Amino acid sequence: MSDPTVPTATGLRAVAPVFATTDLVRWTSHYRALGFDVDTYDESYAFAQLDDIAIHVSVMAGHDPARTAACAYLTVDDADALHARWAAINHGGRDKAPVDTEYGTREGAHIDPDNNLLRYGTPTG
Repeated sequence: MSDPTVPTATGLRAVAPVFATTDLVRWTSHYRALGFDVDTYDESYAFAQLDDIAIHVSVMAGHDPARTAACAYLTVDDADALHARWAAINHGGRDKAPVDTEYGTREGAHIDPDNNLLRYGTPTG
């Protein structure tokens, strides 16, 4: 419940998580293979866009994929179709097939080469 004495944020429209990588060329190639449109800002920062999903990435020399990876949750129209699309690509990441959850979604996952996790799901009703 919101506090009526605190002004509420209005006009929030999108969010773009910022992932870390140690290799910008590998990261941009990976997300391009997944179907994202990728643009590079400079040698240390890039953007990836697929439909309404935006992800940013920053080169971090100290990034340790076992300790400093990030996660984003994507709501998608068809988790099975997205899994089939990504699993069919030789992209260097890891994919987990969607399963039905006890809380009413069908969820799968993709882990990129920097160990960043994209969890995705479709409401099942």
